[in-house]
Amino acid sequence: MNQSMELEERYCAHTYHPLPVVLTRGERVWVWDDQGNKYLDFLSAYSTASHGHCHPRLVRALQRQAEKLTIGSRAFYSELLGKFLEKICVLSGLDMAIPMNTGAEAVETAIKAARLWGHQVKKREAPEILVAEGNFHGRTTTVISFSSEPEYRRGFGPFMPGFRIIPFGDVEALERAIGPDTCAFLVEPIQGEAGVRIPPVGYLKAVAEVCRKRRILLLLDEVQSGLGRAGKMFAFQHEGIVPDGLILGKALGGGMVPVSAFVGKREILELFQPGSHGSTFGGNPLACAVGLEALAVLQEEGLIERSEELGKYLVERLRKMRYPWIKEVRGKGLWVGIEVDPLQASGREICERLMKRGILAKETHQTIVRLAPPLVITRQELDWALGEMENL
Repeated sequence: MNQSMELEERYCAHTYHPLPVVLTRGERVWVWDDQGNKYLDFLSAYSTASHGHCHPRLVRALQRQAEKLTIGSRAFYSELLGKFLEKICVLSGLDMAIPMNTGAEAVETAIKAARLWGHQVKKREAPEILVAEGNFHGRTTTVISFSSEPEYRRGFGPFMPGFRIIPFGDVEALERAIGPDTCAFLVEPIQGEAGVRIPPVGYLKAVAEVCRKRRILLLLDEVQSGLGRAGKMFAFQHEGIVPDGLILGKALGGGMVPVSAFVGKREILELFQPGSHGSTFGGNPLACAVGLEALAVLQEEGLIERSEELGKYLVERLRKMRYPWIKEVRGKGLWVGIEVDPLQASGREICERLMKRGILAKETHQTIVRLAPPLVITRQELDWALGEMENL
């Protein structure tokens, strides 16, 4: 173990189990370690670096704004905040947004918005939010209160009430679960941390119809699935719907700065009043400048279309491998989950073997390897990685 690893192990709480590599530099889809070894990044910082590492346009946008004004706080109007949120609203088909920093903060904002709507519009004293089994919406005390994963909850109670878990991908279960106090259904269109779990075709469309009929809000967490990762600007666009609320983060900051937002219909977000919510750093000029450029890069450089095209190619090639350790391959866009046969290897073992061949990926739930390369990856680079995987 080198000095960087030793220092991190000594002074950083052990909330992660990193692969034994110390990264020092990144460019596009490639990263280098402190020994000069080069790796293809197949994780993209859990989709945060979807634009690739140190994209020149994003670096320039950050540098320009950093020399001008980085923060003024929401106590004053901003030159860029309105432009940034307008762009998000136009792209999503929604009306207003609240800028935050991290995905978990945006989820918390969505929960507050749903409860506020439940109190003021549905006139319920104890508004309830339905969530899906296998969900991952962050690690705050509120969010882990409705996690179905024991590892995320162990030792952190007591937990917050007001949530109920239903099966993922089951429209009938949603309809049965809605009660008089239900005000919203919070769900990921594709479950990322659970291992890129994709619901049946038509699920989101049917869910949106149930929510409309039963007068509850549909809140979609697209922190990972959004912004081109799943082959559309937003994963919900695969089914031609528009949710009542949308949670964004990760790639919204272009892999440069933490940027997130809760985006929703005007009738929901206009319920907030000065003092009812806020964030010191949320919507700061630096974040807005980078976020605006990040959205422009996705559109102008065809990264969403590339995700759709190369994602199909990646899944097709992986399914043809038919190695004993591959139990199942599922994916949407450049986002793939490989289910590993535990009798052959663990997800960690596969990731360690990939690392030795110059590919960085990460396991989840011991038996799943996630692949999420930067959307700027070329077919040739993908072919190289797949060739290495074929020799595992």
